[in-house]
Amino acid sequence: MAFQTYSLFVVSVIITYFGRFGNSLILAQIQNEIDQLKADFNSSHSDVADGGPIFTDKLINWTERNEKRIILSQIVSMYLEILKNTDKSKAHVRRISEELYTLKSELPDGLKKMKDLMDLAKLQMSDLKIQRKAVNELFSVLQKLVETPTSLKRKRSQSQRGCKC
Repeated sequence: MAFQTYSLFVVSVIITYFGRFGNSLILAQIQNEIDQLKADFNSSHSDVADGGPIFTDKLINWTERNEKRIILSQIVSMYLEILKNTDKSKAHVRRISEELYTLKSELPDGLKKMKDLMDLAKLQMSDLKIQRKAVNELFSVLQKLVETPTSLKRKRSQSQRGCKC
């Protein structure tokens, strides 16, 4: 039962976040289709609650819009992977897949950014060649790091000055 709630929540967050379903009637329709999918996967099985949620606890740490696009694009891809081997003759499977593919098409940069993060995690930092390259790039990285907060402050102050409330 817990998995049903979590999966519905995650799909609702994804769909609502990207504005695909502003209309509650459409959201109710997709909820019914998700309920059918839950039945297909027997997601009320007792082992579903073991270990807690898969996706929803990850969303808590991603607060900025661009950050959320990265994690949500990865989650959408994972749902599509799940649905890839399901029975496409069922209307609810097709509809959910179509909606997720539409959302994925709106997230072209998220997957690339996630791949970049995964590539960084794979780097062997004990490798001397990698260490040399990293040290060679250190000044440029620090320069980017110093520039980032300044540009954000500037954007905020410009937007605050422009408001004549």
